[in-house]
Amino acid sequence: MLFLKQSKAGYTLAVRKRSAIFLLWALPICVAVPALAQTVPQLLATIDGTTQYRDASVSPDGRYVTWTVNLRNPDGSPATGTEIWWTELARGGAGARRVEVTKSASAASKSAAASHSVAWSANSGRMAFLSDAETPGQLQVYVAQPGGAAKKLTGLKGFPQRPRWSPDGTKIALLFTENATHAAGPREPAAKLAGVAGEQNVEQRLVVVDAATGEMTPVTPADTYVYEYDWSPDAAQLVYTAAKGNGDNNWWIAGLYTVGAAGGEPHSVHQPELQIAEPHFSPDGKQIAFIGGLMSDEGATGGDIFVIPSGTGGFPPRNLTAGRYGSAAWLKWLPSGKILFAELADGGTSIGTLDPASRETNTVWKGAETLQAGADPVAVSADGAVVATVRHSWTNPPEVWAGAAGAWTQMTRANASLTPMWGKAESIHWRSDDFDVQGWMIYPLNYDPAKKYPLVVSVHGGPAGMKRPAWPGAFDATVLSSQGYFVFFPNPRGSFGFGEAFTKANVRDFGRGDLRDILLGLDTQLRVLPVDARRLGIAGWSYGGYMAMWAVTQTRRFHAAFAGAGIANWQSYYGENRIDQWMIPYFGASVYDMPEVYAKSSPMNFILNAHTPTLIAVGDSDAECPAPQSEEFWHALKTLGVKTELVVYKDEGHAIRQPAHVKDLVTRTIAWFNENLSEEAVSKPEPARATRPGQPVRAPAAGR
Repeated sequence: MLFLKQSKAGYTLAVRKRSAIFLLWALPICVAVPALAQTVPQLLATIDGTTQYRDASVSPDGRYVTWTVNLRNPDGSPATGTEIWWTELARGGAGARRVEVTKSASAASKSAAASHSVAWSANSGRMAFLSDAETPGQLQVYVAQPGGAAKKLTGLKGFPQRPRWSPDGTKIALLFTENATHAAGPREPAAKLAGVAGEQNVEQRLVVVDAATGEMTPVTPADTYVYEYDWSPDAAQLVYTAAKGNGDNNWWIAGLYTVGAAGGEPHSVHQPELQIAEPHFSPDGKQIAFIGGLMSDEGATGGDIFVIPSGTGGFPPRNLTAGRYGSAAWLKWLPSGKILFAELADGGTSIGTLDPASRETNTVWKGAETLQAGADPVAVSADGAVVATVRHSWTNPPEVWAGAAGAWTQMTRANASLTPMWGKAESIHWRSDDFDVQGWMIYPLNYDPAKKYPLVVSVHGGPAGMKRPAWPGAFDATVLSSQGYFVFFPNPRGSFGFGEAFTKANVRDFGRGDLRDILLGLDTQLRVLPVDARRLGIAGWSYGGYMAMWAVTQTRRFHAAFAGAGIANWQSYYGENRIDQWMIPYFGASVYDMPEVYAKSSPMNFILNAHTPTLIAVGDSDAECPAPQSEEFWHALKTLGVKTELVVYKDEGHAIRQPAHVKDLVTRTIAWFNENLSEEAVSKPEPARATRPGQPVRAPAAGR
């Protein structure tokens, strides 16, 4: 039984000992956890102290660079609000200035404004951006010249995003959700069902704003949710991806359309078999390029590059990168007719060019790091010569860089004093079935080859994702390195970065081939690293949480597990989650038509094999991996007498975001592994299973 106990200090979480479930929902929260290493508070302070940048952009002429930075309180802690800064590229970041947005009298005493999402006019003379300076929480479109005062252009009532100037500079397009107060999306906390159930179809429309008057004109149908778009070179029409119905669920079946800049009847260009993203007109307007492939999460793009005629010819798209060892994540047409693209490849990131006529590619830059410029990996000038992005890796904290790709100039230095609190990273490769598989190994901080260390395997989400070098946020298994762990990040089959055949290799085979890849990779490292094979753990969030649940029902090799937002039972999950469209390409049909495919990959169908101490965590409003999945797995483990703990974070969606919850999750996860992978814990004989009505006591099974 869970209850809250009030004191002068606030609310303290209290839990009756008969149940190991925690629901964190008030502050401050007091949590009883084992004593942690002294580096944990320092680790959290380092992560909190990292200045966060996004929305790096460059003017079309390559002269100016802008970026958005998160604000901080006087004591250095993160604050609400964001600011836009700009400078001239030639100055190398020197003399950077803030874009000044005047707050209204009614908003002056309230929280700091959020200003972000810069878009440049084609002549580089004006920037448009979004800000809620006038009314907190209500973003409007502002326009400013470099160095000039910003002027509010619109009077919107709803949520706008992704502004983009028309090529002729007379209009600004937006994605707009009327009367919404924040971004929609399956990762946001979901509303609880109550009363008569039914789908709420939020409509995100493509609208065009007159840059002189601020008058707004919707150009896509009211019953359609638009995801991405681009202007034609003559500003006469727009290309976009969209689907009817629930926007959170139907990205996976979105089609490709064009529509006139003044509205009218949309034209269907292509209805793909799999997911599509990044639609862009060619410089002559005759073709549209896009990225297509098997993608498990909206916003996480990876696949091949396709082109299709923009007219009404009905020609099928051409795959320009078929068989390529990598996954395109972003693209832009250059004036030459070539395509500049960013790619996830072999655990890292690269930038290259593609000639649509010859299909010849050329790598411009590649590195073991992450590139982020808002929603896109990079932003580029009109000719592609200047690239702006936020670069970061395990060794370098995030900073804004701009210049020729591969010859960037560092524009910011706010994180210069930060040093990694984790060990070195190595890219490793191994063979599994017919695949060459890659992963990353993080060494313990202050590594001593004469010592034996525990190791935790951390599986990325997706499954169509890829672990690449990045400066860790708070909830990243990299932080376990600071506690004396090896941390192994595999990119098993199903991941981006190794071609479409590799991404599709776990279709109708969840948990089987990918777990085989992981265990074979683990074996290669146990032969060469000083790892105590008795002290192995596994962790993951989302699909990684599923893999942790699956692994402890398939092998006895792990002595501790953390399953975050996992999936215990694909059969019940199909009816509980609110994004079931993503499952059809992976399973081949719905659970009602093909239950056996779902059953063979469900951890609950193998739960009697589970013996591993498992910490489980989830947000109570998670629409992607609903909390009942975590509760089902926890309930089974405690019934079977397996050591377990469930933590449910109140008012959290698929991503845990509230600072107190994030800190609790990090602290609790480190404590769990420290407790259950200690020398003392792994040396104890495993306890016998609990007696259940009608069942004898079962001795531990032999390890596998």
